[in-house]
Amino acid sequence: MKIASWNVNSLKVRLPHLAQWCAQAQPDLLALQETKLDDPAFPAAAIAELGYQAVFSGQRTYNGVALLARAPIADVAAGVPGLDDPQRRYLAATVAGVRVVNLYVVNGQAVGSEKFEYKLRWLAAVREALAAELARHPDLVVLGDFNIAPDDRDVHDPQAWHEKILCSTPEREALRGLLDLGLCDSFRVHNEEGGHYSWWDYRQAAFRRDLGLRIDLVLLSDSLRGRLAAAGIDREPRTWERPSDHAPVWVDLAP
Repeated sequence: MKIASWNVNSLKVRLPHLAQWCAQAQPDLLALQETKLDDPAFPAAAIAELGYQAVFSGQRTYNGVALLARAPIADVAAGVPGLDDPQRRYLAATVAGVRVVNLYVVNGQAVGSEKFEYKLRWLAAVREALAAELARHPDLVVLGDFNIAPDDRDVHDPQAWHEKILCSTPEREALRGLLDLGLCDSFRVHNEEGGHYSWWDYRQAAFRRDLGLRIDLVLLSDSLRGRLAAAGIDREPRTWERPSDHAPVWVDLAP
């Protein structure tokens, strides 16, 4: 079972890229973030032509999450449970016996800002929601754009990013809180070295210079870690014309 995540940074713009990548990579399940479409505008028919069912929770211009799957999608839940928040950033469903939670984590703008405090509150609410999900669903995948680089191996210049947004101690501690529930960072199971990134700014020729961060993650519960065959980052779509600033990340789970 190949499971992937991709912040497409506008599904309307990136729909041809999505079609091309799905044809090449053949994911069984794909989580999208930053679709930037309200629900009536979601291209469900075009997604169906690619061979996928879709569920989605979107809003115009900002945010938006979706799940695409070849198998039936059940028990869909949108929004962080218990959190009164109009932003469409959380979508959960069950596919082929696996519970999947798709996150588009708050960016936070700058350390110490109101948006930063909102990010930490949002992550605290997500931790409670994931604890409840794990209690009901031992086979759990939590994936998406986390807007947090887990540690300095995931940062092209740790000194320049030290205690900055996406790399600050409070954000990393919040991510550690999710992992401590009984989740693992799938990429790190077989890849210990640094220098692997999933996001590069559009400015300063960041992709060409490989000035990136690894902020797109696939977290697996203990039961699924035992099935992990491989995990990776596909940089190729970042080379395409008018790309998203993120690359797809993926895992392969053995039966």
